[in-house]
Amino acid sequence: MKIREMLETLQLNKLLDRGEAKHNQLFTPWGEHIAQEQTEVVLTEYPRPQLARKNYTILNGIWKYAITKDDVRPVLWDGDIRVPFSPETYLSGVQRQLKPDEYLWYERRLVIDRIPAKKRLLLNFGACDERCRVYVNDVLAGTHSGGYQAFSFDVTALVQTGKNTLRLCVQDKSDTSYHGRGKQMLKNGGMFYTAQSGLWQTVWCEWVPEIYIDELCITPEYDSDSVLFEISSNICSAQSKTTRQSQTVQELLGIAPACGMVPCKILLFDQNQVAQELRLAVRPEEKTVVRMQIPDKKSWTPEHPFLYDIRIVYGEDMVESYFGMRLFTAEPDSHGVPRLCLNHIPYFQKGILDQGYYPESLMTPVSDEAMIFDIQTARDRGFNMIRKHCKIEPMRWYYHCDRLGMLVWQDMINGGTTYNLVKTCYIPTVVFPLRHKRDNDYGYTSRLDKNGREEWKKECLETVRQLYNCTCVCTWVLFNEGWGQFDAKENTEMVRAVDNTRIIDAHSGWFDQDAGDLKSEHIYFFELVAKKGKKPYVISEFGGISLAVADHTYSDRYFGYGSQADREALQSAYSELDKRVIALKKDGLCASVYTQLTDIEEEINGIMTYDRRVVKL
Repeated sequence: MKIREMLETLQLNKLLDRGEAKHNQLFTPWGEHIAQEQTEVVLTEYPRPQLARKNYTILNGIWKYAITKDDVRPVLWDGDIRVPFSPETYLSGVQRQLKPDEYLWYERRLVIDRIPAKKRLLLNFGACDERCRVYVNDVLAGTHSGGYQAFSFDVTALVQTGKNTLRLCVQDKSDTSYHGRGKQMLKNGGMFYTAQSGLWQTVWCEWVPEIYIDELCITPEYDSDSVLFEISSNICSAQSKTTRQSQTVQELLGIAPACGMVPCKILLFDQNQVAQELRLAVRPEEKTVVRMQIPDKKSWTPEHPFLYDIRIVYGEDMVESYFGMRLFTAEPDSHGVPRLCLNHIPYFQKGILDQGYYPESLMTPVSDEAMIFDIQTARDRGFNMIRKHCKIEPMRWYYHCDRLGMLVWQDMINGGTTYNLVKTCYIPTVVFPLRHKRDNDYGYTSRLDKNGREEWKKECLETVRQLYNCTCVCTWVLFNEGWGQFDAKENTEMVRAVDNTRIIDAHSGWFDQDAGDLKSEHIYFFELVAKKGKKPYVISEFGGISLAVADHTYSDRYFGYGSQADREALQSAYSELDKRVIALKKDGLCASVYTQLTDIEEEINGIMTYDRRVVKL
């Protein structure tokens, strides 16, 4: 195939010169139920299974909203919005695009019957796109930047008995700035999708003791049949902040620093039975590091996803979590070929690309059942790995991968100024020498702004810390196809210093800097091959075969990598690729990622339609 024909297959001309397209409103079965029943409060499950408490209040539901031209609190509100659905979505009840020069305001009442003695109130947000200020009773509680990472504020000093007012001011530059945005674009089309803004994951509050667990890191030590717990209290976190700020612990927390020791108990459960118990006294000012032996260790694999439950009682606080005993490594097999290994055994990772979009709610999963359906459908079609592409899911999604048995490659959120897709995407797809271009030419990869580079690093480390306890996450993918890529070697070492337990794919697709643990390539227009070298070789994207299913398409304009006329032809084309992947295992192929799990807007190369009504394969 000639290069020009390949670029036409990519529909480059349509991406550069787009007219108006007809759009259809589709519904998944779960979204249709919410719309028909007019359900106000959705996603009511506790949103963070990796650090769970029982004393919480879900704040999803109907909030007031307004979109303004300045950041002055509105006098009049535009109407109601169903949180946590972004205003751009159908299920929000708004269906209005926030522009880069506008501000999105939220407000709701929070009634507190009584304020418990010696308790603190944490206000938690799963994610808010992109930057926000949070007010409680007209007082600034805190600010946050980063549209995909979770955050929380201690609002104890700001609340009162009776009625309280929560208010947010949000701004989202989307693809007009260098901030992290994933696949969002104000003018959607092709492989980029409708931009969204504001609250898009669960909001909740919870009462905690004056001294509580602020961070928990769980590291399975597979070879020594043990698990390492690192527990940081809010006092410990505040002590760390005082080293960077001219504030005391009292000023940061509004309480006196801890004095003396606090009792701590860790219970390990094996199938609801206490298998191990540790009791100790700890200093809240210091991080608590505890190693616990695992009797009769049971390994976690996708085929047997065994999880240990744990309960930690830290003074007056109690949290519950879980972990799986597994180990991710790159090791040579018996023939000296580098392989990806699970628990020291070569394990072929048959993956599928998943971007987690829904027609009625964009990036917000409609329900727990919707998340489970996607994961289980991938499992039922023979996939044991999902590459979560340019998005961070709610924490419950990872919990379901943990318990159902699904490996996850987690992409970092790409940012940078406007991409030159001809240079960074389309030409490297077909001109292989360009795949090794250096990534210190910041202008080439849209990373000239130093603030944007520093912001990416901050959000990257926040992502690693947020997902650290997820058993399923086996690989960090730092950059995709050169989008906002910079200094891959240095950034690989930055991530490895925080987490040395996982594989790192430093550059998925091309612009290979010989960083990370993998040789990772995308192959769409050439025969699939396996390349032997010093690192495990993976085809981290391939396929993308398109099929439009009547009455289940978002648009009358389609995008994909080669189309088929019907499901039989699609199945035949996919089977040929699948046979090739299987044959390449013996030649050194260690993982493959098929594009993709679902159709998304104009992109119709999913194994399911956008509304999840038709499974094509």
